[in-house]
Amino acid sequence: MTQPRSTLVSLDDTPWYHVVSRCVRRAFLCGHDAHSGRSFEHRRGWIADRLKQLASVFAVDIAAYAVMSNHFHIVVRVDEARVEPLERDEILRRWTQLFSGPVMVQRYLADPQRLGAAEMKIVDAWVETYRSRLADLSWFMRVLNESIARQANAEDRVTGRFWEGRFKSQALLDEQAVLTAMVYVDLNPIRAGMAPTPEASEYTSVAERLAVLRATSGDGTTVAERAAADPAVPGDSTAPGHTNATRSDTRGNRSRSVPHQTESLQPETVLDELVSAPLLPFDATGRAECAVPFGFEDYMDLVEATGRVIREDKRGFIHDGTPPLLARLGIDPDQFIRAASRMLQQFGSAIGTPTHLTARCDARQTRYLRGMAAARQLFPRSAACPPPPPRNQDQPLAQQ
Repeated sequence: MTQPRSTLVSLDDTPWYHVVSRCVRRAFLCGHDAHSGRSFEHRRGWIADRLKQLASVFAVDIAAYAVMSNHFHIVVRVDEARVEPLERDEILRRWTQLFSGPVMVQRYLADPQRLGAAEMKIVDAWVETYRSRLADLSWFMRVLNESIARQANAEDRVTGRFWEGRFKSQALLDEQAVLTAMVYVDLNPIRAGMAPTPEASEYTSVAERLAVLRATSGDGTTVAERAAADPAVPGDSTAPGHTNATRSDTRGNRSRSVPHQTESLQPETVLDELVSAPLLPFDATGRAECAVPFGFEDYMDLVEATGRVIREDKRGFIHDGTPPLLARLGIDPDQFIRAASRMLQQFGSAIGTPTHLTARCDARQTRYLRGMAAARQLFPRSAACPPPPPRNQDQPLAQQ
């Protein structure tokens, strides 16, 4: 049953999400079409590039991505707090990089001194609307998918749908879920037989990170090493190319009401000028809030170990003991291998330990959440932890 997006994406629950979007009828519109003999591989590059360009505008960081022949996966972290301190001009500057903006906003950007008090109230209403949209996963995906669809339709000289429909999202409720989703995404090409190794997987975050790791700066240090030494958040307002602004005096008058006026997405020639944001960095210490909460070396060891044992024709296992990340997070290695191939089938709208899934059921006042049985097998140590404090007797229990 279709659920409203507001129940699927709630930043009060978690800022982490796994997102999937498929081409219409699951056609190979981004890969090689065996029927016509045409190749659309270059469109995979469109998606990979646009993801990072939009991350420089939205408060959405890309932790992992994989662009396949007929769909793509991303793991994102939505940082709502990042847009809170931005003042009026910075919000409008970011949004008008994507959309033309209504007439009143265009007049303000041309000459703010010409607007009266009543007109400034209208502009401020737009500012607060844009502020919420810049931290909205649905708007991020809307701009991404519309941009790619327009380019593909123009190339094919057709009109109509390019994407199957609404994007699918899964809330990642804890570190265990984030790790499982990222490995699942990074190993997609290997699982599909499109690449033999992670570094050979085109249009994936793992291949991009390894390429960056191999690139050295003038002083001999790698980009990854410098990123680890400087935990600056990619796409943050304090990062290069962004204004370190303070929020204007609209804090007390913030409005979520959306003004009624249609806006047009900027043409691709304008969107192509956007600066690309780097991928979300890793932080083994866990001190940086806006970072992947694992060590990069431990993560790569796990990806390589799991990638070696993913086979369609036999049951895999991880050699040489349990990888450190799995041991620390209490994840069963055999079940992790299974999840690396079947995570979408095992879980529904949320992924997490049994404790977190149960808490989500309580918050949603629902008696069922798909994935509880898989979570108990995948995260056995977490499943054995003491239950949360007693609930009100009127609240339902999460059932398998």
